[in-house]
Amino acid sequence: MTSAVAFTDRNAMLQSMRQGEHCQWDIIIVGGGITGAGVLREAVRMGYRALLVEQKDFSWGTSSRSSKMIHGGLRYLGLGDFKLTKESVTERERLVAEAPGLVDRTDFYFGMRKGVFPGRWMFRILLWFYDYFAGIKSSGYSNAQQSRQRFQGLGGDDLKGSCYYTDGITDDSRLVMRVLQEGVAQGGSILNYVKVDQLLVENDQVTGVRLLDQTEEGADLDPIEIRAPVVVNATGAWADKLRNVVNSEVRVRPLRGSHLVLPHERLPVDGVFSFFHPADKRSVFVFPWEGATAIGTTDLDHGHDIDEEASITAEEVDYLLDGVNSQFPEKGISRRDVISTWSGVRPVIGSEKSKDPSKERRDHAVWSDKGLVTVSGGKLTTFRLIALDALAAAASRLPEPRATADDRIFSEPALDPAQLVPGDVAWGRRLLGRYGDAAQVLLADAPEPERHRIAGTDFCLAECRWAIQQEATVHLDDLLLRRTRLGMLLPSGGEQLFADLAPMFRELARWSESQWESEVARYRSILRRFYSLPDDSLDHGNA
Repeated sequence: MTSAVAFTDRNAMLQSMRQGEHCQWDIIIVGGGITGAGVLREAVRMGYRALLVEQKDFSWGTSSRSSKMIHGGLRYLGLGDFKLTKESVTERERLVAEAPGLVDRTDFYFGMRKGVFPGRWMFRILLWFYDYFAGIKSSGYSNAQQSRQRFQGLGGDDLKGSCYYTDGITDDSRLVMRVLQEGVAQGGSILNYVKVDQLLVENDQVTGVRLLDQTEEGADLDPIEIRAPVVVNATGAWADKLRNVVNSEVRVRPLRGSHLVLPHERLPVDGVFSFFHPADKRSVFVFPWEGATAIGTTDLDHGHDIDEEASITAEEVDYLLDGVNSQFPEKGISRRDVISTWSGVRPVIGSEKSKDPSKERRDHAVWSDKGLVTVSGGKLTTFRLIALDALAAAASRLPEPRATADDRIFSEPALDPAQLVPGDVAWGRRLLGRYGDAAQVLLADAPEPERHRIAGTDFCLAECRWAIQQEATVHLDDLLLRRTRLGMLLPSGGEQLFADLAPMFRELARWSESQWESEVARYRSILRRFYSLPDDSLDHGNA
């Protein structure tokens, strides 16, 4: 059984471009995160010939390193930003309804402590408006005893209780992949590890881009020039770099957010617990994610080279450990408990008014410059609306769009979860949410032993086989850090799986033994430098 929903064959596409084919498009999208994926999805719905290119891997940047939350942003409501809140909760409800198993409604509890603003009744008023905008009733209050029963180890004599409401949790990288899958199924094309080396400009107008193949095989090959009446710059934190070719304005403020991942059994939570950090009163979340427990986030100006992966600092580790231990003191969480970390750089539209990163607004912005439409900022939750705004800015340069009454992001799977995985409806729902109808093919194409969960996770080796064969997996880290999260959930980055993965890569990707060894070395280096505790963190406390 073979899939009809595979991603673009990058090698075949690049070869055809070199031969003069596939060089003219209606729209070229630069950036393979959630914003670019959303633009592709909406562009093909409108009938445009659309190509998305990404210089590294799909979701490599911010869109695989967010706080994983599909939410309205309760703090934006507190700041009086009713429009952003309304848009966000409306989109949240859409995603929860269209992609169950990928975007799951989750209970959020905010700890209320004596003398800490806002108090219970102020918070309840905010939650009433939050539910009103979403059109649901999901909020309430738990007293101290009930809160401690819900969250094992929650301490402090000053705990009064917790206000609760619902938002969503997702795997952000998988969300990107599912949106890309929908775009490709509708006729779009996507290429990873292809860098836009240059904007093509004629008569002071952007007319296309020059591409460089970033893989080892393509390193010595000539650049490829492709053209379109409009180029969409959806590169997020990198947006100013490309835009500055035609406009020198600098608008993006890169902010770093970092997280810790712990074994679930070390800090078991089945809902999200949020609190104000005692050091700076910023919101911190302790939340269930992919069978583990995550703690985050920080919010700091990122002054490093954004072309290198972001990584957590020892100071951020201290900050997050101090925060979680202020709420769960009897747990004594330390560095020894950390399985992995992740850090992402948020593309926030900077203002001259705010020196505090946490007080910057999270709105998106769109700029149109001589055929280059740049979009940056915004929230994971509202990617569809951001995409529509970008396409509206490009409309004057595009053909008349195709009319359609269907505005679903995700096509509805033909099977229900019980049919896909009899006897395990929850896992069937998860697979359908993450892969749509491809989930049936994914399981059917895999040997029976690969169709079972890998111990300690909700992933299976059939997903690895599918990703290698059908999802443009170029490197081992693509598979273990983005297509799946096995490298962040299992000890030693999932090296226990190498005996199974090596023959898969040899068979499906035609890797030699030396290439496998090179990829393992590359993966270990990435894991150590960017997904582990910093080398100097053991010199700090809480070791």
